Amino acid sequence: MEPATPPAIATQTLREIALKQPTSIRVFEHLGIDSCCCGDKSLAAACAEAHLDIRAVLTALRFAAEQPPLPTPDWSKAPMELLCAHIVLKHHAYLRRELPLLIETAKGLLSRHGQAQPEMAGIRSTLSRLEFDLIEHLSKEETVVFPYIVSLERAVGRSLWESVPIPMSCFGFLPKPVALLCGDHAAILDHLSRIREWSHQYTPPLCSCKTSRSFYEKLRNLDADLRQHLHLENNILFPRAVQMETAEEFVSSHAAGDVATEFSSH
Repeated sequence: MEPATPPAIATQTLREIALKQPTSIRVFEHLGIDSCCCGDKSLAAACAEAHLDIRAVLTALRFAAEQPPLPTPDWSKAPMELLCAHIVLKHHAYLRRELPLLIETAKGLLSRHGQAQPEMAGIRSTLSRLEFDLIEHLSKEETVVFPYIVSLERAVGRSLWESVPIPMSCFGFLPKPVALLCGDHAAILDHLSRIREWSHQYTPPLCSCKTSRSFYEKLRNLDADLRQHLHLENNILFPRAVQMETAEEFVSSHAAGDVATEFSSH
């Protein structure tokens, strides 16, 4: 008789597993399990929806956990100011650098191999939509939400001899812009899913040229980087910031200054 699934793991949410075991994120990516925007689902429910054998998934998770860990900060405990800087310098910079190059490469491949690779038209157009959606999204994070989170953390952590003003926002409290940003994240993941489908799971055609093989590998890297990026925001940064903001002492001192301007989705 085969052993039963450990209930403690099966009933944990994808977010809980990703936070406790960062190596699980790559396992989920490989299996097509969305731990970014569906982090509240239990592992059992996610496996059932994806028609995956949960015992095989647990084996993959255990194997990943046994690999030597990379020396990365524990972002669930590191200062949020440092996490914001990490997201901007690593993930936002990566998108601004790589997306235009990928779009240009896709255009070139479409013009040279479009007849043999008709899927390239879908890849190119989806990359362009992804870039368009990200331009405003990254700007809202960098100019509005991240600065507020940094100011919030500094204010809450102020000492008796350091006078730090309670931050004011243009959106009231964090849950509203966080919900909008997470909605953007869901749309971004939809774009990635379409690119994954068009590219046949990032598999280059047989006898493809060196440029084409490199392009498909870079698409795979884009997928991995974006999923890690969204995990850091959806599952760590935003929940920590909302929890800090809703602390009783902060809400009471901030409520009187709740202001006015809309933080709207594009």
